[in-house]
Amino acid sequence: MKAKALFLVIYLGISLMLFSLFDANIGVWFSFLGSQLLLTIILCLHLFVDKEFSPFLSAYIVFFFLFFTVAPIVQINSLEPNAKFMTNFPYRPDLVIYTNIMTCLFHTVFIVSYFFFKKVPSLRKIPKISERLKGVLPVWILILFGISLGVFVISIGFVLNEISRPSWMASPYSTALLLIYKKVLFLLPFAGVLLCVQYLVKDKKKALNFVVAIALMLGFLVLLLWFKNPLTEKRNALGPIYISLIFLFLPKLLNTNFKTLFFLFFTMVILFPLSAIFTHSDATFEEIYKDPMIFFEQMKGGGITSAFNTLNYDAFANFMTTIDYVQQEGLTWGHQLLSGLFFFVPRGIWESKPDTTGIFIGDYLISDYRFGYNNLSNPFPSEGYINFGIVGVILMAILLALVIVKLLSWLKSTDYIKKIMAFYFAIHLIFLLRGDFANAYSYYIGILAGVWVLPKLIGKTLEWFSSKSSHGKKPE
Repeated sequence: MKAKALFLVIYLGISLMLFSLFDANIGVWFSFLGSQLLLTIILCLHLFVDKEFSPFLSAYIVFFFLFFTVAPIVQINSLEPNAKFMTNFPYRPDLVIYTNIMTCLFHTVFIVSYFFFKKVPSLRKIPKISERLKGVLPVWILILFGISLGVFVISIGFVLNEISRPSWMASPYSTALLLIYKKVLFLLPFAGVLLCVQYLVKDKKKALNFVVAIALMLGFLVLLLWFKNPLTEKRNALGPIYISLIFLFLPKLLNTNFKTLFFLFFTMVILFPLSAIFTHSDATFEEIYKDPMIFFEQMKGGGITSAFNTLNYDAFANFMTTIDYVQQEGLTWGHQLLSGLFFFVPRGIWESKPDTTGIFIGDYLISDYRFGYNNLSNPFPSEGYINFGIVGVILMAILLALVIVKLLSWLKSTDYIKKIMAFYFAIHLIFLLRGDFANAYSYYIGILAGVWVLPKLIGKTLEWFSSKSSHGKKPE
């Protein structure tokens, strides 16, 4: 309890510092304050009231604090009168206030829906792995390891190209092949690791099988590192995988609401911005040490401002741009959701397939505000707004709460694949909330296909053969 109270004091201290340095008109100032108060209520419910382990709320709180409080306040503080955000979108106090009102609406509907759905019995049924499926685990693991080795062999050229190719250079491989390799097949070793752990926690197992399972698990980990590393994958894709592995092997490090909230808050809200102060500031570490006020001055300009005035923190500005688009052009009435829901349909077949909302709003900024880049983020509430307006914001909040509550049951499952995929979603949630929806949704579905669907098909097939074999045996 003392640690939780200390964390709350630190959280409130950072908030107080932000708002005390926030130089904006009274309407903008209070709109951010209202949004922050609601988020603080959610934080207190998460830490002190809700006894159920929910890393999803930890990710939710950290995302909105960083991208909808800290980043926009620092950005607005650095603007001159009539200046523009990093996307060339002009600063409009009325639009900032309206965006915060929509954010407050999203917070309210989400947290009410979250606690409501937690009381629905049909959503709280905990999935379990069948005894027959446990019985085929050794064969299941061996088959998956063989498939993973096959993927390794046929993809060597692809991986070497990914390692040597600069990030700005387009891949010579087709989009379909990129998706199949990177979002599905390269995740099979991850499923293999989970199945090995599933076997190792069994009550009864042979000593030889135990040694073999350990060896295979190490093999799966080596393959996973080969497929998923900083040279072949972006950090927002690597983070959820390796943090999930930490939770798998060292669960006590991240198995409470406080631990996950502290971990995500420390890394994303404190560590990254602090490092930005020293990498972007003209002042040396010794100067900051001798005069700590330099640190606080960075909130008004310099190091931390430079870090936050990048497209890494464009979520709030893009929500404003989306609202502006709707005011000028009207709602899309679900059209913008199609590119995400049907991401698997190639453009060669569906020529009129909509662009993702990030690209769509980026093109709007290019045509109307002379911006020069269109591959932008678009936060989750904004996706609801561009499709159905205020009703869309409400629907997206309800949908998010529903999915999270369902995954709370997965998190308690004895099936390690479902358990870890639920935790993975909690970390991935930061990416989903930042958007855009199509990219974040398609990536998680790809992960599910590689870690859950394909391995489960193998397991269910083995289970079926096992049942046929046992039924076919004649009683002695």
